[in-house]
Amino acid sequence: MTFLSVPDLAALAFFVVAWAAYAGVIEWTEHGRGGLNAEMDTYRESWMRQMLARQNRIVDTQITAALQNGNAFFASTSLIAVGGALTLLRSTDEMLAVFGALPFGIAATRAEWETKTLGLAIIFVYAFFKFAWSYRLFNYVAILLGAAPPIEEKDTAEALAHARRTAKLSEEAGRHFNRGQRAFFLALGYLGWFVSPWVLIATTTAVLVVMWRRQLASPARRAIER
Repeated sequence: MTFLSVPDLAALAFFVVAWAAYAGVIEWTEHGRGGLNAEMDTYRESWMRQMLARQNRIVDTQITAALQNGNAFFASTSLIAVGGALTLLRSTDEMLAVFGALPFGIAATRAEWETKTLGLAIIFVYAFFKFAWSYRLFNYVAILLGAAPPIEEKDTAEALAHARRTAKLSEEAGRHFNRGQRAFFLALGYLGWFVSPWVLIATTTAVLVVMWRRQLASPARRAIER
């Protein structure tokens, strides 16, 4: 990628490393386990234990369906976003002329524009796979809900083990949904690269700060704190 300048390469490296570092901290460190996503995982297991004690489990299937619908919406949106990015890729000459006429426009070569647009498309493709897999996992959760033991066996070891299995699968589905949504948020920061590499660094940092605050210092986080 010799057609990219050193600042462009540095900004792109910052974007990738910042994304990976944030995901690693939130998902795998003790600090991240105190975040909003991790707190909700504890409620998933509580949900499944409560499910065992319900004679009528329609409410549980409705909750799962609602979670699936959210994934379906974002998966569809991801495909639309991929199509939009590919349209930009096909209209490179027109977009360069329009972008160059803007007050903040910075001259870019055709190769630079296509590389940046292709990167944006890759982010949305990644998001689509995450949302689609999360949708499939919630489908499996629905199957496990249907296979749950009857209320008369709710206190047996097998019933409790089944609740834990279902909760773990629900956690995994939620984790992939969170990764897809994280890609959406960071795609907004990535748009700064079309202005300049320094703007990419600034917008990426801003998005990370917003996500960090929502996970660890938001009213929603305090509301569910045990």
